[in-house]
Parts: sequence; structure tokens; C-alpha cells
Amino acid sequence: MSEWPTFTPRTDRPKVVITDYDFGDVSVEQKILEAAGAEVIALQAKSETDLSEVAPTCAAMMNQYARIGKDTISCMRNCEVIARYGVGVDIVDVEAATERGILVTNVQDYCTEEVADHAISLWLTLSRKLPEYDRATHAGVWKWQSGQPVFRLRGRTMGVVSYGKIGQAIAVRAKAFGVEVIAYDPFLPAEVAASQGVELVSKADLLARSDYILMQAPMTPDTRHFLSDAEFAAMKPGAILVNTGRGPTVDNKALYRALTDGHLAAAGLDDPEEEPAKRANWTPADNPIFTLPNVLVTPHAAYYSEESIRAARVTAATQVAKVLTGQPPDYTVNAMALAEQLA
Repeated sequence: MSEWPTFTPRTDRPKVVITDYDFGDVSVEQKILEAAGAEVIALQAKSETDLSEVAPTCAAMMNQYARIGKDTISCMRNCEVIARYGVGVDIVDVEAATERGILVTNVQDYCTEEVADHAISLWLTLSRKLPEYDRATHAGVWKWQSGQPVFRLRGRTMGVVSYGKIGQAIAVRAKAFGVEVIAYDPFLPAEVAASQGVELVSKADLLARSDYILMQAPMTPDTRHFLSDAEFAAMKPGAILVNTGRGPTVDNKALYRALTDGHLAAAGLDDPEEEPAKRANWTPADNPIFTLPNVLVTPHAAYYSEESIRAARVTAATQVAKVLTGQPPDYTVNAMALAEQLA
């Protein structure tokens, strides 16, 4: 797919609503969508009520963090496509969209390298006690013991939860440090993991065997609080958790208990459970996790590089432009369900 595709522009000026964005502007999207004959309306919606006025007349809607739920979709009269900036579509009511004959698209394969790099960075930072050493040296303490204990990585076990493209990229990087990689993924054929020298195991086995657990799970009803009190109790004492998947897959209250009672050594989170970017008002005081020195939190930045951000914007806008000009999009979420509905 070329970065700047060409289209035969529509003459009826369909409205494309961008629900929210934190890119600074929407010039990239405008260039692509206006070439397809569309009018771009950019908002900064933080709730579905902010979308009620534009939903009835839009031909397409694109969202970054704002939820497009059943209430918004039920107001749509002309919408042809809902496009998500990113892989996950948990903030789009795909079922409601399908019922109304609206195609849902996403952006795939745009940040695999970035997320894998970020996960490994969090893991190494916590394993080597870099925050502890940094705090100590800045306070005038020059002792290797200020990070004690630090354990050798080689020969230890890393468990990866969800072994898709990103999980596999994490495993490739981790193996360079000499760890054994095991994985939990009930949807992946065992032979796929075996071909990469990775053993697929049960959830219980992964929890019991792993010195490090790297979460890359998507957000579904089944993965909410995938890790909670029972799971933390089943982990090895001194285990390290890194979550570069969805924030709500880890129960933060249970994690706080596991970290403060000393059962877990540390945690690295790319997004806390409350997912601040999806809230109109947020403060770290809402979550006691932010008070702990053995927790690193990054602002849902694992996917970010200048290259990946641009790829996400170009790809998301291109999906909309293709649908509006009668071309098949590259990445669809519910195309099969729509086809079955029409059959």
C-alpha cells in the first residue's frame, strides 16, 4: 500500500468525523481524505455525548481513545465505516456496528517493533534495578549494594501471555539474553510456537514457572483482570511483571497488594487499569500503584515512534478513503460477519 494512495474523489462531500486525537493536528488525515472528496471534522470527544450531534450525518468515524458505543452507532444514518487508530477495537461496539451494516477497520502491523522494544526495555530496566541505582546515585550513595539483589538473566524463564506477532517479537529479543521463553495463547497452534523454540503452556504452568511475565493480551471480556489475586499468589516469589498489552487485563488493586507484601519484585506497566487517556479527568492519586518505587509506568507509549505514529494515521485514513470511494480496505474487523448478515 503506497503512503499516498490515489482516489476518484466523491462529489457529495461525505463527512468524516475524527472523534479525538493527540497528534497535534490532522493534516495527514486531511490530505488523504480530502483527496477522496471528503470533509474532515476533527473533535476532541471524551464521552459519547460529545458525538451525538455529528453521528447522524457522518459517513465515517475515526477514533483514537474515544469510545464509539451502541448509543452513538444507533444515531448513525449514513455511516459506512468506523476506523480505529490502532489494533484493538475494544472501544468500538463492533456488534452494534455490524447490526447496522457498518464496516469496522483497524490498523495492523504498524508498531510490532516498537512494542517489543518497549517491553524488553521495561524488563531489563526492572531486572537490573536501574531505577534504584539512579535514585541512590542522585542522592549521593555510590554502592553497588543499593540495587541488591540483582539476578543473572541467563537461565531464567520468561512467560509471554498472548503469542501473536508482538509476543513473538518479544521472544526473539529475550532469547538473546539467554532466557527460556514459554507462552500462553489458547488460540495459537502449538506447532507455530514450537517452530520458534517456544513451548506453549497452560496459564497455571506459565504462572508457576516464570521468573518474568510479559503481558501482551488484548482487551476482551475473558481477559479483564486476567491477572488478579489468585494469579499473583501462584507466581514465583520475586517475579517481575511487564504489561504492554491493555491496562485492564491486570487488576491494579491486586497488583498493589502483591507488590507491597513483597511477593512480586516489580512491575512495568505501559498503561494502568484506568487507562487515563480514555478519561476526561485523571490524576495519579486515583491509583495507589503510582506511589510505589518498584513500579514503572509509561503513558501508553509502547507503540510510539515517529514512524509508527505516521503509519497509523496514514493507514487509518486510507481505510476510510477506500471504503468511501468503493475500494476494498486492507484491514477489516467485521467484514465476514457483514457478508454473512447479507447472505
